[in-house]
Amino acid sequence: MISASETSLVATIVLVAFGILGWGFYRARPFGKLGILAWLQSVVLMAPWLLFFGSFAAGIYINIVGVLVLLLVSAGIYIYLGRQLRAAGQDELLKQRATERLAAASTAKESSDNNLQPEAIAPPTEQVVPIPDDDLSAIREIFGIDSFFATETIPYQEGAIFKGNLRGEPEAVYNKLNTGLQQRLGDKYRLFLVENQDTKPVVIVLPSRNDPRPMTIAQKVFAVILLLATLGTSVEASGLLLGFDVFSTPARYLEALPIAAGIAAILAAHEIGHIVLARRHQVRLSLPFFLPAVQIGSFGAITRFESFLPNRKVLFDIALAGPAAGGILSLIMLVIGLLLSHPGSLFQLPNEFFQGSILVGSLARVVLGSALQSPVVDVHPLMVIGWLGLVITALNLMPAGQLDGGRIVQAIYGRKTAGRATFATLVLLGIVGLGNPLALYWAIVILFLQRDLERPNLNELTEPDDARAALGLLALFLMIATLLPLTPGLAGRLGIGG
Repeated sequence: MISASETSLVATIVLVAFGILGWGFYRARPFGKLGILAWLQSVVLMAPWLLFFGSFAAGIYINIVGVLVLLLVSAGIYIYLGRQLRAAGQDELLKQRATERLAAASTAKESSDNNLQPEAIAPPTEQVVPIPDDDLSAIREIFGIDSFFATETIPYQEGAIFKGNLRGEPEAVYNKLNTGLQQRLGDKYRLFLVENQDTKPVVIVLPSRNDPRPMTIAQKVFAVILLLATLGTSVEASGLLLGFDVFSTPARYLEALPIAAGIAAILAAHEIGHIVLARRHQVRLSLPFFLPAVQIGSFGAITRFESFLPNRKVLFDIALAGPAAGGILSLIMLVIGLLLSHPGSLFQLPNEFFQGSILVGSLARVVLGSALQSPVVDVHPLMVIGWLGLVITALNLMPAGQLDGGRIVQAIYGRKTAGRATFATLVLLGIVGLGNPLALYWAIVILFLQRDLERPNLNELTEPDDARAALGLLALFLMIATLLPLTPGLAGRLGIGG
């Protein structure tokens, strides 16, 4: 049976989720149909989580097949609502343009009636900006009434902010403005299309000399040192799994190499996933700064972007590619390891070990069946390697800062939501870290190295499509299913343990 404290914890999570949805509905109502449709999308995204944890609190376990069905249905409804939202947005845009034209016509008629000449109308106030006059004149030529109608220029760092009205789809407008800028001034400036603090679109132009810098020689040397250290900790972690300390008995290092090679393969797949998608989108990446860890070999790597990203779609693709490659390889290893497990396999794990992850425990129950009721379960080394890989992948999918999960949240939901998710993740890790050193370690890593959000993309307004949002939902769900342990009561209902 599930204890009262466990039920209370899960029930609290569900109530907090409903509270967030209620607050979102309150905020969405003033925006009419567009706001309600956007709110419904957030409901659809959270529905599988609410059903899963709500059932969990009631003592009902939804197996992995049921979870996948929920995710598929949720993704389908999300895509449908996205199409409705875009259609409603197009209607709203047409109404807005019609209203602006009517207002402009009314203003022109009023000016004519009052015998006002165009020269008598005072132009918008302009401030001196740190851009040469010739360049500033060329930049102003790229704006137009059919793309972005600039009404005000404000100094910003070594460039300028142009306030005005967006006249069209953000992606098409950005491409037109950026092409015009390059035709006039080449590669001298970078153009950003972002939201102002009041959520209104603005254009920012900065000199290209402020582009992200490539790694220095010292940074590259440090990255290589961390790589070597990670290889060493992977061998040490493998030795500890086998029951000996490689540093104390270096002659036995060959015994640990196969498992260490498996961990290294998962780390390599993760980074290759990032590199392949970055090259496809012509984005430069730094060398990975691996985080060595004796417990599991490595906690992953920190990778920096060495060029601006064109839009949030590219940010999502590159961020997801690493966890997808490493996670799929880990999952394949885990399943093959479970299938190859038999009495007399290399590792003997206590059955409580399988309560440490909802995902792993469920898969082990499906494949190994009643064997999980034995005090000790014999498993193949590939199963252990796959499990370690899933943990590494899940840690990097936490929605915080510049972790892969933080970048995914920023790409789908924007910078404000990503900032709130980072704060919530740090608070949660701090609480869990009181009894779990691993959570405390990650809280420190994020706080000092990864807490800042990724820098703005060149086009911050164009959101990823619905398919990407559904994939992001799936990735975050699997992250929680990997890191969240089974309660003793639910584990007993599943037949895991005596």
